[in-house]
Amino acid sequence: MMSRGTISKLAACLLNISEARNAQVVETIANAAVSVKETEDLASKTHQGSELACRSTVLNIFRDYDYNRSVLTIVAQLPVLQHCVYNACVHAYHNIDLSEQHGGHPRLGAVDLIPIYPLSSDVSLEECGNVANEIAKTLAKDVRGSSFFLFGTADHPKHRGLVQRRKEVGWFAGKHGVQYDKLQQDLGANPSTRYGLTGVGASPYVTNCNVTIATQDVQFGHQIAQCIRASTPGGLPGIQAMAFAHEGNVEIACNVESFLKEKSNTGECLENKSGTIYDHYSYTSAEVIENKVRTLASERGVDIIGTALIGFTPDQALNLAIKALRSEQSEYWKTRTDVRMM
Repeated sequence: MMSRGTISKLAACLLNISEARNAQVVETIANAAVSVKETEDLASKTHQGSELACRSTVLNIFRDYDYNRSVLTIVAQLPVLQHCVYNACVHAYHNIDLSEQHGGHPRLGAVDLIPIYPLSSDVSLEECGNVANEIAKTLAKDVRGSSFFLFGTADHPKHRGLVQRRKEVGWFAGKHGVQYDKLQQDLGANPSTRYGLTGVGASPYVTNCNVTIATQDVQFGHQIAQCIRASTPGGLPGIQAMAFAHEGNVEIACNVESFLKEKSNTGECLENKSGTIYDHYSYTSAEVIENKVRTLASERGVDIIGTALIGFTPDQALNLAIKALRSEQSEYWKTRTDVRMM
């Protein structure tokens, strides 16, 4: 049962686009996400509309110039979110030519990732997967030349995870000069240099935590990333990690996935207690990630420069979304600054 004061059917998309150096383009895409027009069909599929001052909000935009990659946190009731993400993607495909994109982060698509995450307790992963599928199908039809691979609950019937699917399609090697005609899509046209290949799917909420270390030795960064991954004995629960050259240093980039609480260790997780579907899950905290990286880096006398938190925990996203939607802050990102722990 949802607690009083929440909003039904809330979900989020952390839209990853292959553009950060042109701030105007990024803001155009964000504005498109919150420009969904009210229709009778949408009104019939959502509830509490009279309580909402706006239908959708972009809570945060994280732009990384060196990576040439931005992450937009878009939140709305699930039927509305489908249209928000569609609008944003259409504008992204129009404004981003992947054949001209250069950056330090792997990518295969002008729109690189469309993940749909449940926030409210009355939203299931299956519903999010269905919405992700519809987004991909509609974009494949309307944006000729776009192509998609599916993951999570959008990937019927296998439900393969994002990391597995990225390995299968060659995402980790994806930079300028990829041979797109050799990639395999699930939906849409054969991948092209203009639009590339976009990942679309649904899963429990994933947040991001990037730790920068004071070295240019990327291979050492790879070793640290390997040590902290959940798949490594002694690694951190829920952590998927990579290492990249970044602004003259090395960044350990972590996807922080949810994990069941019985897998957690005391003091190593953030628990969620707001009556959402995540009450049975935890996340490894940024402090734990940073301390683990600091310990490993210090073995070679390398210092930590800082830790960047991208986006929010599910609880934070839910609470901020409720605040923004009820106070007509569709451009909530304009009140935000990048969060860094030093």
